[in-house]
Amino acid sequence: MSKKLRVGVIFGGRSGEHEVSLRSAESVISALDRDKYEVVPIAITKQGKWLASSEATNLLPSTVIENADQQVAIFGDPTERGLARFTREGRDHERDRIDVVIPVLHGTYGEDGTIQGLLEMADVPYVGCGVLASATGMDKVVMKRLFREAGLPIVDFTFFLRTRWEANPYQVEESVSEEIGFPCFVKPANLGSSVGISKVTDLKSLNEAIAVAAQYDRKVIVEKGVDARELEVSVLGNDDPVTSVPGEIVPQTAEFYDYKAKYLDDNGARLVIPAEISSELKAEIQRLAIGAFKAIDGSGLARVDFFLERESGKLILNEINTMPGFTSISMYPKLWEASGLGYSGLIDRLIELACERHREKSRNMTSY
Repeated sequence: MSKKLRVGVIFGGRSGEHEVSLRSAESVISALDRDKYEVVPIAITKQGKWLASSEATNLLPSTVIENADQQVAIFGDPTERGLARFTREGRDHERDRIDVVIPVLHGTYGEDGTIQGLLEMADVPYVGCGVLASATGMDKVVMKRLFREAGLPIVDFTFFLRTRWEANPYQVEESVSEEIGFPCFVKPANLGSSVGISKVTDLKSLNEAIAVAAQYDRKVIVEKGVDARELEVSVLGNDDPVTSVPGEIVPQTAEFYDYKAKYLDDNGARLVIPAEISSELKAEIQRLAIGAFKAIDGSGLARVDFFLERESGKLILNEINTMPGFTSISMYPKLWEASGLGYSGLIDRLIELACERHREKSRNMTSY
């Protein structure tokens, strides 16, 4: 009988998407095949504290706690290619190899390259994009610049720093009004799950929208509003990625697919999978999704979001998410399910890709 892989699942984190991470981790931990994997839950609080012992899984539902095998606190050790864990009794820590980590962290301090950097330093394989792709995929301004450099279609946008707005709000607001106009969307540059996003229809409400976004990031991006259908596609792979069938999100109770519609309102949006589009448009979405994935040097997984303008029929690349929501009802796994790859099989494949990427990177020389 082959030895089980020890899989560390990191969740929580210092982010406005903390609660979303808990939901994703619950689904992942429950779906991991215990005949193949030994699960090691690792929690990070909203304050950034790494939890040891049973405290880690206390953030999750009791059903997940009962299925958990280990509780750990993190100490990176590249000489052991693993992490150190506390014993169950809480006395002294012992070195114990973790074969692969699934960082189910969304937003800042998790999806932005920070946790990926820690795992690189510890020489531990991990699911998802590397440091560069995670960081650029999180920063909407840098992301869009890379997309533009790669010749990918994007909406008009501008950005500014919080300090500039605080020093001269009227100048910033007038500049946004002239450059982008209304309607527009005001967003924190580094966050996801529609946290801190506002749709603005006039100059009067712009100040309030900027104030909301500026609570979450020092950089604020403003994008031109478009009347469009919202289409998404999932990407899976490393050097030769593949795509799922595209799906469509149809908001039901809000003007756009906001946080409430995504996570709090069961009737907030309708998911159409696969999307009702032509085969030519499907192929174009898949082609552009691969282009976006490669533009940021992605690996493992990503969800790529598009706008399809209603009047012109123009396809616009909105953004890429390097660690999308991963509950069993989230768009990323549902698109793969519709493409013939179920939730548990998808997790298996992501673990394989993480180990494959680690082996490839291990070929690099680190001395000269």
